[in-house]
This record gives sequence, structure tokens and C-alpha cells, in this order.
Amino acid sequence: MSAPDPFLLATAIDWLAEGRHVALATVIQTWGSAPQAPGSQLLIDAEGNFLGSVSGGCVEAEIVAQAADVIATATPKQLEFGVEDHTAWKVGLACGGSIRVFVEPLEATGSTDGVLHRLMRDVESRRSVALITNLATGARSLAHSPGDVGHDLAPVLDEAFRRDKSMPVAGGEGELFINVFSPTPRLIVVGAVHIAQQLVPMARALGHDVVVLDPRSAFATEQRFGETQIVREWPDEALPKIGLDARTALIALTHDPRIDDPALIAALASNAFYVGALGSRKTHAARVERLLQAGVPAADIERIHAPIGLDIGAQGAAEIALSIVAEITAVQRGKGARS
Repeated sequence: MSAPDPFLLATAIDWLAEGRHVALATVIQTWGSAPQAPGSQLLIDAEGNFLGSVSGGCVEAEIVAQAADVIATATPKQLEFGVEDHTAWKVGLACGGSIRVFVEPLEATGSTDGVLHRLMRDVESRRSVALITNLATGARSLAHSPGDVGHDLAPVLDEAFRRDKSMPVAGGEGELFINVFSPTPRLIVVGAVHIAQQLVPMARALGHDVVVLDPRSAFATEQRFGETQIVREWPDEALPKIGLDARTALIALTHDPRIDDPALIAALASNAFYVGALGSRKTHAARVERLLQAGVPAADIERIHAPIGLDIGAQGAAEIALSIVAEITAVQRGKGARS
């Protein structure tokens, strides 16, 4: 998962619109057990107010102090902190790692065509985008695919998107930093059942946007799912409106073919990164026959994780929910290949 938090850049746009003078600090490289990944950011204004984190609290105070100079001079600078650095030890970076941080001034453009505005539109439309910054000049540009950059940079950008990882890279006009903003992982839970009640808060805690989909209004209630988005429609009506993409997981939990099957058919026709269905092997065998009769290719049906969840010997709704969330995470991290 990419480290940058789009909320910080949305806040930066708001602060600039309010007339504040603002700097943005970004982790551009780490070594050892550094507490935050490349791409992590800290937003600072001239009054010393800040949001975000670049070190889990270790060097934030020093960076806020340095940001004041960046804002005053309108000149970016790079900072490095490590276990042998006196300042780093003084402020608490004793975790055994080192970090390199780029601190840059942000300016209000008064235009919705600015780089940050365009980046936020991409984020809101669930479009993967990379913010490429020249670390010598502070110049920024956006790229959505390797075809948007030169031949030398294209393979690196392709790797950054594929690994969902932000990274520095040497460029023809100086060192560049590629900060990847990928859509927030989304989990569509088909079936507002008891397991879903246990699963939803786990998935939300892991940073997933969660949608509970169930046409049965008696099950799909705010009393049972709080502030989670609830869609009380049949899957064949709802899923085209919700959308299924490569950052989406769908799980079918109802045991009712009238609800589960249309959802699975839609998910298997998409590039959703995870598709799972609750039920025993016998239940799944019957499901496979129905899907084949519905015209779903056998190779697509093989994508379904069923019985759903990692085999942890789960007992009860909470442990089953844990096994499902764990399997989704494993697949997301490239560790969940099916045997």
C-alpha cells in the first residue's frame, strides 16, 4: 500500500486557500528500521501547526523548525537523520534506521489546474497517479503510466506502480522522487450477516473503504453497521454504480444464490484483486455448477477463494472474519496465491 495520505494534500490546498504559508515534508528514502515508509508526509504552516508524520514522532519537531526556513526562503531542502546523527538521537530516532526527508514550500496558485488540484481529482476518481518531484528544483509533474515519461524513467515508474511503492530515482536533470498515490483499497461485503458485523470494523481499521451490500433492509441497518456505507439494492443493480476495479475486493456471505451469484458473476468479470465466497466445499461445488450454467468461464471461477479465509482453525463469527481479512491482506501483499 502506498504511504502518502491524500487527506494531507487536500488539507494543504485548504490551508493555501486560507492564505497560510505552507511547507510539505516527504520521506524520500529510508534505511534499516525507519518508522515511516517513503512517501510519508508532514504538512506544516508558518505558525508551526502540522499534520501527518514522517518518523512516528522522532524528528517531527526538528523538521517543523527547518520548515520555517523553507517557508521564509521559498527554497526546498533535504534533511537526513540516522542513528549516528546527533540531532536524530537528541529528538529520539533511536530505532536503528535512517531517513532522508525533502522539505518544499507550497504556493497558492489560485487555479484548479494546479498540480495538487489535478492530483486530488485523480485520487477522488480512483485513478492511480504518481507525483514526480525534481529534488533539485522542486518542479512537480504528474504521470499515470510509463508512457507519460521518458524512456529512461518509464521502467522505474512501471515498477513503482506495480509494487505500489514510492521511490527516489536518478534523472537526466537531477534526482527525482516518484510518490505513488493508488486508490484506497475497497471491500464490498455482500450480505449484512453476523460475520460481516465482525469483519467490517477490522477492514476499516486496516484502511479499506467498506461497502455493505444487501437488498434485505432488515439486515442492512445503521444500527448493525454504524457509519459504514450501506447499499440496499440487488447486486446486479448496485455493482455497476459502485464500480469494481483492481483495488477492490468482493466477498459474498449470504448463502443465498439470488444475492451471492450475481455479485460473484460481476466480480469475476472485473479485475477485482480478491473474490471470496462463504460456504463449505459442498456448497461451493454447487455454486460452481450454477456459475458454469450461467456462462462464467471455468478459469474465472477458479479465482474464487472458497472456502473463504485462511485456514486458522477459526471458530465463531469473529475468528472467521479475522481469517477473511487476513486472506484479503495476504492476496493484497502478493502472499495469497491459491494452491
